[in-house]
Amino acid sequence: MENEAVSKNFIEQIIDKDIAEGYCKKVVTRFPPEPNGYLHIGHAKSILLNYGLAEEYNGQFNMRFDDTNPTKEKEEFVDSIKQDVEWLGAKWHGDVLFASGYFDEMYEAAVKLIRKGKAYVCDLTPEQIREYRGTLTEPGKESPYRNRSVEENLELFENMKNGVYRDGEKVLRAKIDMASPNINMRDPILYRVAHIPHHRTGDKWCIYPMYDFAHPIEDAIEGVSHSICTLEFEDHRPLYDWVVRELEYENPPKQIEFAKLYLNNVVTGKRYIKKLVEEGIVDGWDDPRLVSIAALRRRGFTPESIKMFVELVGVTKSQGAVEYPMLEYCIREDLKLKARRMMAVINPVKVIIDNYPEGQVEYMEVPNNQENPELGMRKVPFTRELYIERDDFMIEPPKKYFRMFPGNEVRLMNAYFVTCVDYKTDEDGNVTEIHCTYDPQTRGGNFEGRKVKGTIHWVSATEGKQVEVRLYENIVDEEKGVYNEEDGSINVNPNSLTVIKNCYVEPELVKAEKEDKFQFVRNGYFCADMKDSEAGRPVFNRIVSLKSSFKLPK
Repeated sequence: MENEAVSKNFIEQIIDKDIAEGYCKKVVTRFPPEPNGYLHIGHAKSILLNYGLAEEYNGQFNMRFDDTNPTKEKEEFVDSIKQDVEWLGAKWHGDVLFASGYFDEMYEAAVKLIRKGKAYVCDLTPEQIREYRGTLTEPGKESPYRNRSVEENLELFENMKNGVYRDGEKVLRAKIDMASPNINMRDPILYRVAHIPHHRTGDKWCIYPMYDFAHPIEDAIEGVSHSICTLEFEDHRPLYDWVVRELEYENPPKQIEFAKLYLNNVVTGKRYIKKLVEEGIVDGWDDPRLVSIAALRRRGFTPESIKMFVELVGVTKSQGAVEYPMLEYCIREDLKLKARRMMAVINPVKVIIDNYPEGQVEYMEVPNNQENPELGMRKVPFTRELYIERDDFMIEPPKKYFRMFPGNEVRLMNAYFVTCVDYKTDEDGNVTEIHCTYDPQTRGGNFEGRKVKGTIHWVSATEGKQVEVRLYENIVDEEKGVYNEEDGSINVNPNSLTVIKNCYVEPELVKAEKEDKFQFVRNGYFCADMKDSEAGRPVFNRIVSLKSSFKLPK
């Protein structure tokens, strides 16, 4: 039991203590995104953490949208977020919840604070409110409207609700402490006037609660036991606690903060991604070069790989950044036994086997994954004319080059030993055709009569199929860093996408359905694109290369 306690993260230790002391009878967590954009890899950590805690303690996980700001919210984002959460495997309790479903209760909560003398209507402009707030080193000063009577505040607040005032003309503020060392406690705004239709409530409201007021109320109404959020909300916790305390909720929720998940050299900011989309640099929020959850899914990452990544990163209070190769390591680990290993030639050059019968098609028995026999075998057509990778042939090879060159014998994977006898070039010296002979005794490629050092993959030129593949690099120019210091724009890597139209694959691969994943021998892991693939015409995204620079810490 001692070892088990040591392995728990600090949030689990807090929950254990709360249960032992009787503070918490049932663990209820939630994922509360604002529907104003697509989720990214950092949100995956929050989703999986909150869902995982509810599962671990046999509790409840709620899915709730914090839709208190109608200026930026869309149903499109609601739908995409629900899809992302479901895809990650987080199953929420009951119906999807919305902050807007509690607008009546929030209004009544504000009225309660006014009646208690804990909130007032303020006429200061936004600029004046900022000026009165003070600084980190100087206390703020009280609004001249701070001591209005309860009756006047109730009337003014009702007028705010009834649309009497223009946007920005009046706000409702909490009456706390303008000299507090925590600026969030210096009479924060609870409600503002905004004559904007809401995506769910329409024109019913022209006042909307601020996030810091709405969020603790939502948690309390839903019976959330532990409100798990990221570190930037640590300074907001006193306000969170003030709201639930002054509103006298029984079993108030407890806010706990953890470190955000940051990836180095990636773009997660919504306004930057929006700019990339608008300028046509990426083809949408799910472009496989981005790290939105939708983009990672489209690229070919699996929920299991993202879960493994989140577990490796861990849950701590200390903020730090993680390198992208750790995420790549996780998808390789997840796919290495799951994915069938197929042959695809990305940069083809033709090979003709001069002594092989013309028109003959032979089918070679090939294991789908040598490390996982359960994936079975398949038949791959072998013919006189083949394609191999251009990199697998050199006219004048350096030392320790064991692939194909004039006079050298190599193994064609799972097929025959062949010897290069000739080649042809165009007027620029580029190799256009390679001629070989084969040894019929070596069928299957595991011939033990003599040793060859080089093994190369191949695809039949006549039976193979031509497909489009997309090779990705980081959209950020890593040498320059993510952002341009002069104008704040993104330093875009001009080579972030390479489209190859003439990749040749074994015929089995054209049967791939959207999101099917494979290892292309020696070329990496690939996924059939979920948007652009069609029946019989898959488009393959490279998820990740085979080689990794990441090593797990010992």
